[in-house]
Amino acid sequence: MSSLSSRARWGGAVVVAFLGGLIIASGGLNLSRLGFAQSRPDASTVAPLVGASNAFVEIADHVTPGVVAISVESKPSANTRRQAPDGLPPGFEDFFNQQQQPQVQQGSGSGFLVTKDGYILTNNHVVTMEDRTTIADRVTVQMLDNRVYKARVVGNDPTTDIAVVKIEGNSFPTLPLGDDTKSRVGEWVLAIGNPLGFDFTVTAGIISAKGRSLPGLLSRRNDPNNYSISDLIQTDAAINPGNSGGPLVNQRGEVIGITSAIASQNGVNAGYGFAIPITLAKKVMDDIIAHGKVRVGVLGILIREVTPEDAAVAGMKDIRGAKVDGFNPGSGAERAGMQAGDIIVTADGQKVDRVSTLQRVVRNHQPGENVQLEVMRYGQKKSVSVRLTELTETARVAATTLSPAAAKPAAGLASSELGVTLAAIPPEIVSRAALPENRRGVMVTDVVPLGPSFQKLGPNDVIFEVLYPAPRREIRSAADLQAVLGKLRTGDYISLNVHSLTQGGGDRVVNIRLGE
Repeated sequence: MSSLSSRARWGGAVVVAFLGGLIIASGGLNLSRLGFAQSRPDASTVAPLVGASNAFVEIADHVTPGVVAISVESKPSANTRRQAPDGLPPGFEDFFNQQQQPQVQQGSGSGFLVTKDGYILTNNHVVTMEDRTTIADRVTVQMLDNRVYKARVVGNDPTTDIAVVKIEGNSFPTLPLGDDTKSRVGEWVLAIGNPLGFDFTVTAGIISAKGRSLPGLLSRRNDPNNYSISDLIQTDAAINPGNSGGPLVNQRGEVIGITSAIASQNGVNAGYGFAIPITLAKKVMDDIIAHGKVRVGVLGILIREVTPEDAAVAGMKDIRGAKVDGFNPGSGAERAGMQAGDIIVTADGQKVDRVSTLQRVVRNHQPGENVQLEVMRYGQKKSVSVRLTELTETARVAATTLSPAAAKPAAGLASSELGVTLAAIPPEIVSRAALPENRRGVMVTDVVPLGPSFQKLGPNDVIFEVLYPAPRREIRSAADLQAVLGKLRTGDYISLNVHSLTQGGGDRVVNIRLGE
């Protein structure tokens, strides 16, 4: 018993000695008190963070006074009727419509001052109605210091979603315009605007990507074939409804973009915002101020990004460039000798890595000027000088469209090489779609899932020409196409000219590797 007691006393002494030593060490080594987590970052670590925070503060203080809130109002049309509320007794709907006065249509957005005498850049969709063309009846601008001005729209351009607004006065605070071409993915940016009714809100993020396209942003409603840009800046700085037209600012306080859209399923920020490059916006603004309108020079071509199949067929090692799918009426490119399937690899000596690069080069020219292009055409490089035409309403392709259920083709012929089923085009489809004689080829009725043509061809596509392998030849039946396929082997490429009968259709070039 005494032995056990002795060992207990010895163990207690050890514990006390350990705790005492720990307390002494804590004092000598400046350790934190027991039970408290009081670790602090080193001053050398904190300094850069404080510096970055102060930089954001300085930028916000410098830029925000030049940002404006824009409100628009429009009188309703004579036939505007309000919807009767739910639960109205039967027979009262007409009475409700007669008694209620149409409401003024309202909207809001952002903008920023670029000259001391009151010129403001904003989005076209901020100052126009739903058709993106009709200017709002009243435009009002509010400053950070609560001054309010009646504004006029100097000009607007639906194709770039840019508008110029003017207020009267002098010595307004302005924002310096930067060069978005020098900005890089990963750089910090600030977005300033009036989202969701919260005036002059500042959010921070980075440039997430450049050269983005966003289908529908620059479209006119019910016009699937309009001209639009594919050169947007993507950012994760929070952008919400009401931010439209506000500046996207770099770390030097310079505007590099105009915030214009978000990619979201519920209409609010989901981390994907988009801005129009300021170099493009400035050119549009200069044209509007000088000429009252924007003169856009175009090649007159329908273009897409290059796929691995496109590069292989063109004999290119690098997967880059802009593929020519077809031509607009009166196209300068077609007159210069370009062909569907060509891949544009340089423009004015500048390497074209994607569609947005080509658009930048072309946008630096006026209608009537020439652009020097190099194209790859099925293994051969060719030089072409294209005289730009002016973008007009009549210059757009009018695609024939057809409901997929408009007519049922006859039983088709399966092509194992392509992984599709082919059939003759029913006469009723030819008639209803007003299909031109040179587009009456063979119709795709089905596509094998995960086959060679999967996600490349679809039902109601019409294959009307083989571009490669040479020679080019018209296709008028399934037999014509099978005759070409019969000479090819698994792994070979075929280049097809295809006309789509569905909504948003038109011509396109489809390159397919057989049997894969």
